[in-house]
Order: sequence, then C-alpha cells, then structure tokens
Amino acid sequence: MANEAEVKGIATSTNGHNGHATPESIGQRPKLPIEIREDVTIRFAGDSGDGMQLTGTQFTNTTAIVGNDLSTLPDYPAEIRAPIGTLYGVSGFQIHFSSKDIHTPGDNPDVLVAMNPAALKVNLHDLKKGGVIILNENAFDEKNLKLAHYDTNPLEDDTLSGYTVYKFPLTKITLDAVKDLKMGTKEGARSKNMVALGLVYWLYNRPLEPTMEWLKAKFGKNEQVYEANLRALKAGYYLGETAELFSARYEVKPATFTPGRYRGIMGNEATALGFVAASVKSGLPLFLGSYPITPASDILHELSKYKNFGVKTFQAEDEIAGICSAIGASYAGSIGITTTSGPGLALKAEALGLAVMTELPIVVIDVQRGGPSTGLPTKTEQADLMQALYGRNGECPVAVIAAKSPTDCFDTAFEAVKIALKYMVPVIMLSDGYIANGAEPWLIPDVDKLPEIISKKRLKAEEGKPFMPYERDADNARPWAVPGVEGLEHRIGGLEKQHITGNVNYEPHNHDFMVRLRQQKVDGIGKDVAPTELHGPKSGKILLLSWGGTYGAVLSAQEQLASKGVAMAHLRWMNPLPPDLGDILKNYEHIVIPELNLGQLRRIIRDKFLVDAIGINKVEGLPFTPHEVVSKVEEIMAKF
Repeated sequence: MANEAEVKGIATSTNGHNGHATPESIGQRPKLPIEIREDVTIRFAGDSGDGMQLTGTQFTNTTAIVGNDLSTLPDYPAEIRAPIGTLYGVSGFQIHFSSKDIHTPGDNPDVLVAMNPAALKVNLHDLKKGGVIILNENAFDEKNLKLAHYDTNPLEDDTLSGYTVYKFPLTKITLDAVKDLKMGTKEGARSKNMVALGLVYWLYNRPLEPTMEWLKAKFGKNEQVYEANLRALKAGYYLGETAELFSARYEVKPATFTPGRYRGIMGNEATALGFVAASVKSGLPLFLGSYPITPASDILHELSKYKNFGVKTFQAEDEIAGICSAIGASYAGSIGITTTSGPGLALKAEALGLAVMTELPIVVIDVQRGGPSTGLPTKTEQADLMQALYGRNGECPVAVIAAKSPTDCFDTAFEAVKIALKYMVPVIMLSDGYIANGAEPWLIPDVDKLPEIISKKRLKAEEGKPFMPYERDADNARPWAVPGVEGLEHRIGGLEKQHITGNVNYEPHNHDFMVRLRQQKVDGIGKDVAPTELHGPKSGKILLLSWGGTYGAVLSAQEQLASKGVAMAHLRWMNPLPPDLGDILKNYEHIVIPELNLGQLRRIIRDKFLVDAIGINKVEGLPFTPHEVVSKVEEIMAKF
C-alpha cells in the first residue's frame, strides 16, 4: 500500500486537467480485474454539512438503475446543526445492495467512507474486521482530531490495523478541480462529497451518468455550482484509476425481480402514495391536517404535491389542531388523516377519544422515534405500541396496524383507510424512523387491480323513516352522514351516545352497552385480517415473532437459523391481533420476540395467550441487524 506522500503525489498528478485525468490517459493503463460480489454494505459518514445523505441517496439511485436489490439506513444527527467536526454532528448513510433478495440495510459495513476524524471514531466499531476504509486525510488536522477526542492521529498509530485503509486528500483534490471557477475555499470544498462518490462509483463499477443528469437538473441554473460538482464527481472517478492503489474493482450483478416497473421509494413517500391511492379508489377527497414533527414531516411535504388529485394539506399550529382538523374533515365526508410521532400522539389522545366516541373514520400515522418526551428525534424505536393501544382515557379501543418496510407503507396506508371507512373507526398506523427514511425498490402496482374501497356515506335520508345515526350494519358500523343534507340532522360530540338514536345519554346500562359495542366493533375487524405470515416449520422449538420494522432483520435471522428448526411469524395488525395467532403460538415450545423497546408486545402476548414469551430487546435508536438477532437466538437455544 502506498504511503501518505505517495498518495499525495498521485492525487496531484490527477489534477492537471481541472482536477481529473483524461479518458485518454486512463486508456493507457492496464485494466484492473473485476471481482464479483454477491452483496456489499457501504456506509458514508461525515459532518452533517458534508452532504452524506445526498451522497448516499445518489449512490442508492444509481444502484437501483443498475438493477440491484437494495435497502438503506440514513442516520441523521439529532441536533439541527451540531458544531462542525464533533461526534454529535456525524451524519451517516448505509446502503446494502445485492444480486439476491435482501431484507435489511446490512450488518456490519464492508466499506466505510469517513470524511473526518469524528466520522471515523463514531463508525469504526461497526466496520467488519478487514473491511475497507476510505479517508479524507485533509480533515485529520490537530483541530479536528481534538474535536473527535483523539489523543493521537489514528492515521499514524495502530488504530486502523486490521483494516484496508486508503487515504486520499479529498479536500485538496476538490479545490484543485474547481480552482479556475473563482470560488472561495469554503465554497469550493463543499463538493468533496462528490469526489468520494465518484471514487466509490469507480470502485464498484457504477455509471456516472445518473448522477450527472441529477446534478444538471438540481444545479443547472447555477453554472458555477453545477460545474464544481461535476468536476469533483469526475475527479473522484478518475482518481480510482490513476491512484494505482487498488488491486481490483468490484461488481454486484443485477438481482432477479418479479417482472414489472420499479422505482426506489422511501417509507414516507410510500405512505403518502398509499393514501392518494385510497382516495382514488374510494372516490373520496383526502385531507391531511398535521403539525410538522420529525420523522413524520415528509408525509406532509409529499402529500402537498398531489393537489391534482384533490388532496388538501393543512399545516396546523399544533398537534391538537392537526387531529381536530382531520376529525372535522372526516365529519364533512372526506378521508381525514393526521401524521405525528410519539410526543404528538400523546397530545392527540383526547381528540382521538372524540373520534372513537363519534365513530368517525380517521387515520393517525405515528412514525415512531426514540423517547420519552422529545427523546431522540432522528432515531428509531418501537416504543409507542402501548400508547397506540391504550393511551387514552376510558375504555377507548382503536384499531392499530403496523408497516414492516418502506414499500409496505403503501399497502399499510391503503389498508388503514379501507378498514377505517368500512368499520367507521379511527385507525392508528405505526411506522418508525428506520422505515420512514429507508428506501428499497418498489414494484409499482397496477392501480386498476387495487381493490375498490366502499364507504358508509349517506347522501340522502330514507323517505318516511327518521334518521338514526347509531344504527348498525353487519360490521357494527354506523352510517356516515354528510352535513347539510336534509333529513340527516343528528347530534355529534364527545358525550356518551344513546344506542341507535345518538342522543346524549348518561344511563349506566347504556354506557356499559356502548363501551362493549365499540370494543366488539374493533374486535370484528379480525375477520378482515389476513392469515399470519409464517416462515419456516409450522411447529418446533422456537418461533420468532416480529412486528413493524423488525421484520427484515428477523426474517434474515430466521433464514440463517432455518437449518436449526427456527421459524418466524410476522404481525401486521396489532389490534385486533390475527385470529389464527393463538393456534400458531401453541405449535412451538418457545416464543422469542425481538423488539426495539423493553418488551411491549411480549407483555401483550403473555396477557392474551398466557405464553411465557422471551424478549430480545434493544433501545439504542438503531434497528436490529440480523447478526444481533442470530446471536441472541443462539444464546437462548443454548439454554434449552
């Protein structure tokens, strides 16, 4: 491996042509062998101002175009703008791409691209031993080393022994590439993420064209910025050729997909599109009333783009106003939805009880994050399950459904609306920060094949018959009367209703009856719940039970443990639970439940089925990796 001086000399030699070698000079070099890899996990890491999210997103988009299966994990710092160079300001983006079907953003990364010492320190412990590190050596100065709490320079001691390290002066390469564009040092250095991206494109045999087209669309109106980024991208790509440090390049062949049209999609995008599709298939207008909160805000941003589908979005002054506006929209005959995260769900509790009492169909989307209180705004958790099920005063049942992956958010949002309209109930849809910000290839559905959604809306009164707003159909759903229609006048509000008439009623037996009726209605949703998704043997020693965003890691773990007789079941509906779940649980000696909380589903399973479930629990603000689940299951198996 070349030493520091040799690397600098090579980098300088590449900068004779606006910061990059010419294709002619590259053509004179012998081509490196291409080694085939089945899958690769890369993590880009740097300061929050280094553009790591953009870098990762561009690599993701190009990887999707190449045809690999992929899964991503953006990891944002919690502070809006932490001090530059600090450990708290590190931003990361991990992508796992493969020639086969994958379920997670990967275990430990194979490659770490670290733009400064803080990024190296925060992420080094996750890198596989023997993994590749690509460093911006220009950032390893005394100031940045001190900010990252390094006593000595890790490039000069044995900190990086056991890894394959490539040190490049990425900042200098960038500044040399843009030196004739009359940009200041600070402004010119901003494009260094493009040098890193170009280098990794070269290393993994990815085309530049998709990112070049994106740069033109993004910065085309600012010729200087566009040219700087373009030059930096090419400089990084040609650096791989001219540095002569690498013994090979790598290629991951395209994966085999079900035939169809695909696009890369993030969870929040898929959620928004699921609601738009539900609006189209039900023929009802869609209204979103929300207060912005991380990590749910992007649903509001995304839905605001669909005015051409009649979607109305309202940015409320607080969480309470957001849900109350959604209830008002539902009362008026629209699909009323509101988005939030854990802290906001707490604030919405009383109004959600109003929706239960009035039996109006709304959907509340809770994109879970670390808590309690403000907690970890940019990190993920599954700790709102108990709040979703029980976090209201009185006996107040709400249907709860949970998405399992970014693409599944589309189907989950669609199903949430379908159930809300059929049963005239509020539905809470649980997502989480990992799902919301992660991305994967999505087979775009044929809209004509999506099921129609039938609502209970009453457009006119029945002649000679008084309107009874709390009459019930076979699903225990009451009619949905649009205001302003003659003959459909009725009382509405949060005081207890009399059965059938809907009048305010304080009689003890009526209250008892209505409480049980509302619970019966939610329980009745079970007949529409699909059979439990089961992988592995139908009976045996261990069943892994997952819900929400643990799906990918648990499924990957089950695939690795299948030869040992381990099975897996996944829950989509959390309330009601699937009718077949009890029978499934009886077929296994031990039930193991991995959760990003301290055991909330485990408590529910113990309560409802009298099963002494075992928990695998983690509350670090990060999703499980398959390796973590496999290791814990093997520990559990060793005890029996």
